[in-house]
Amino acid sequence: MSPANHRHERVGEEIAHEINAMLAGELKDPRLEVSVVASEVRVQPDMKHARVFISVKGTNKEQSDAIKALEHASGYIRRELVERLQLRRVPELHFTLDLSQEHVERIERLLKEMKKDNPPTPQQ
Repeated sequence: MSPANHRHERVGEEIAHEINAMLAGELKDPRLEVSVVASEVRVQPDMKHARVFISVKGTNKEQSDAIKALEHASGYIRRELVERLQLRRVPELHFTLDLSQEHVERIERLLKEMKKDNPPTPQQ
């Protein structure tokens, strides 16, 4: 495969990096004061749409407020991405709550409970 076939993946990584930099200090919305991180960005191969997975440490209300704040700031974020990444056109951003870390923690907790309930039998 030629490098052009993976361009959307590289652009997605750069978008995630720049959004995290903006979240670290430039976006001043009080709804983003909880721990908010862009965990992954998936850009469609045609570069028209990008799904931004957002990981938020907080209550359900804080999580939904953070997504709303990012949707509200999407115009500013896109303008900044055009300048920083020097792209002619930045994909339309769609923010989605990333629950993968919560699923991992739940699975680990269940595995620990199973291990506690069923201790390994000593082999002879």
